[in-house]
Amino acid sequence: MLSVTSCLFVLYLAAFAASAPAGSGVSSASASPSIVASSAPTSVPSAPAGSPASSAPEATATVPFASTDPNLPLWGLDSGVPQPIRESFGASILGPANGPLEQENPDLLAPPTTDSGSLSNAKWPFTLSHNRLQTGGWARQENIGVMPMATSMASVNMRLEAGAIRELHWHKTSEWAYVLSGSTQVTAVDAEGRNFLATVGPGDLWFFPPGIPHSLQATNDSADGSEFILVFDDGAFSEDSTFLLTDWLAHVPAEVIQKNFQANAAAFSHIPAKELYIFPSSPPPSDATAPSSPQGGVPSPFSFALSKVNATQLPGGSVKIVDSTTFPVSTTIAAAEVTVEPGAIRELHWHPTMDEWSFFISGQGRVTIFASQGNARTFNYQAGDIGFVPTAMGHYVENTGNTTLRYLEIFNTDRFQDISLNQWLALTPPDLVKAHLQLSDETIASLSKTKNVVVG
Repeated sequence: MLSVTSCLFVLYLAAFAASAPAGSGVSSASASPSIVASSAPTSVPSAPAGSPASSAPEATATVPFASTDPNLPLWGLDSGVPQPIRESFGASILGPANGPLEQENPDLLAPPTTDSGSLSNAKWPFTLSHNRLQTGGWARQENIGVMPMATSMASVNMRLEAGAIRELHWHKTSEWAYVLSGSTQVTAVDAEGRNFLATVGPGDLWFFPPGIPHSLQATNDSADGSEFILVFDDGAFSEDSTFLLTDWLAHVPAEVIQKNFQANAAAFSHIPAKELYIFPSSPPPSDATAPSSPQGGVPSPFSFALSKVNATQLPGGSVKIVDSTTFPVSTTIAAAEVTVEPGAIRELHWHPTMDEWSFFISGQGRVTIFASQGNARTFNYQAGDIGFVPTAMGHYVENTGNTTLRYLEIFNTDRFQDISLNQWLALTPPDLVKAHLQLSDETIASLSKTKNVVVG
């Protein structure tokens, strides 16, 4: 005869099985209500449309199947009324609202139902950065002070009018740059006394290792001068802590300067009393060359003409990759310039050993970051925005606009690496994949064994 406790337990199991949704795989034969596995599910998924019944995956799901309902952004920059409502969730805003910001961030105000858990902010618009205005240009930065998640890299957006100079300086970190507009003359001298001079234009790069003194000057190739993005391999970097030539000499006793340069007092009598930082000057000549050095020029150029590299064309866009294999001096920064056509995505992927710092140049993008343990959050990006994805977190980049999305992926490493979800599944034994995802043989066979990078 069953004990009272045993009877109660049997009744509990029966009630639990009766309340389970159809197809959940829960049966009254379950050993425990906390384990929902079943060798004989109550519902068998059918084969995908157009495929033979023999290819239907065997139903072995241990949890309910994920929803196939769409989770699109609920409005765009020029359409829709922002409200924190999705399906039956949420409610309208009754208090004050910042309409322009809500228009730009539909997936923060009304997130897709696939978002879950908590994840730090992974978006920073340069337009919210404090700008430092100078005679001849400006500079605004992003670092952990405004984007705490981005611990491995920081950035500066800088503008120089034609002829304006970002004065001779150096940093404790390396400096990587991408030219957005105009052209810039860059100069440097390494620890062996070897020098360098080059002019870089839109889409081109430069890189200076830590401690290498250098300067930047906008040429007169464009009446507007130049603008560029600088990336530093330390999230705590501050442009205000740069080592500047004028700042140093203004804080060295005059007699020491005279001894150092073996000069009289008059020779160095016009040193600025404080740093110049950015200041106007006459544009450099178009045929400028570096002074002749007894030690010669640097063995590896500090600039790279990425604009002249042919992009790899893909079904949904294109990609250019540059790292130390093609730009040898760039030992701490690798990058990809990616374009994604409307409706296409930068495929689901992750970077195994490095954070990704991204900068959106044009178009509109959507990114969901998967942080493991059920944590995922979706962000929307427009031109001028910065994104950040910590090491190994899965993500994609979707073009949600009607023009080409163009952005940079930048990594604190010497080699570009990513792992494609599509390729991983295609190169894993099919039965293993089928057991996990209940895919048909046809679907598994269609997976790409090479990286798609961007898919339409």
